Amino acid sequence: MTKTETPGTLLTEMRGTAPLVQCITNYVAMNVAANVLLAAGASPAMVHAQEEAGEFAGFAGALTINIGTLSPAWVAGMKAAIGGAVAARRPWVLDPVAHFATAFRRKTAAGLLALGPAIVRGNASEIIALAGGVSSAKGVDSRDPVEEAEDAARRLAGTQRCIVAVTGVTDFVTDGRRTARIEGGSPLMPKVTALGCSLTCLVGAYAAIRPDEPFDATVAALAHFSVAGEQAGKEAKGPGSFSVRFLDLLAEIDGAMLDNRARVVRL
Repeated sequence: MTKTETPGTLLTEMRGTAPLVQCITNYVAMNVAANVLLAAGASPAMVHAQEEAGEFAGFAGALTINIGTLSPAWVAGMKAAIGGAVAARRPWVLDPVAHFATAFRRKTAAGLLALGPAIVRGNASEIIALAGGVSSAKGVDSRDPVEEAEDAARRLAGTQRCIVAVTGVTDFVTDGRRTARIEGGSPLMPKVTALGCSLTCLVGAYAAIRPDEPFDATVAALAHFSVAGEQAGKEAKGPGSFSVRFLDLLAEIDGAMLDNRARVVRL
């Protein structure tokens, strides 16, 4: 990233553009994800029906796919949207929620991954399993530390030619060659439902303004989330007050504040 391409610079540009992000996400996450994007400065659209998803993806700035609550009809909509995004040269992000849990989820995740996402974002257990390893998780929560997923993330990024983001206590981003670690956040974040799913949507918002630099876009999105989470954690009394303050901070943080507080280490 050049001196002018800091996370704060991308935040300022993202807000100035207010990119339209098509978010095919799960029932639990829809409201939270929409509020996160609006607070951050983007424009969310929860369009998932097969009959319109592909057409909509053609003019959205980016597409995000989350397999949290699957059904055959939703999978059809996901594939239609991906087709529209690819045809229009729009970036799309895959969030393989608990893809290892059932045969249906494994088959769906493998099929979507084969369609070539620009970015894959997941927790450590999801990334380890997606790269062909064995994780200790049984459901949506990660039971593996981020550090144990770093080699798997590099392999997955190299094989798929995409960006892989592993999120947790310290986030890890790689394209197979470059890496970045982003510190911050709060222990309260896992106690608020759908924040990880919402982060995937925010990655889409940043990718929309840097479709040719998905690595930088991903780092900026994770930095924005981490700084907001860290400050909200200092001010909150519990998960409820955290969720409210977190949304406020996503909106309050400007480019200068993000660059001043973000803790990003690039290798």
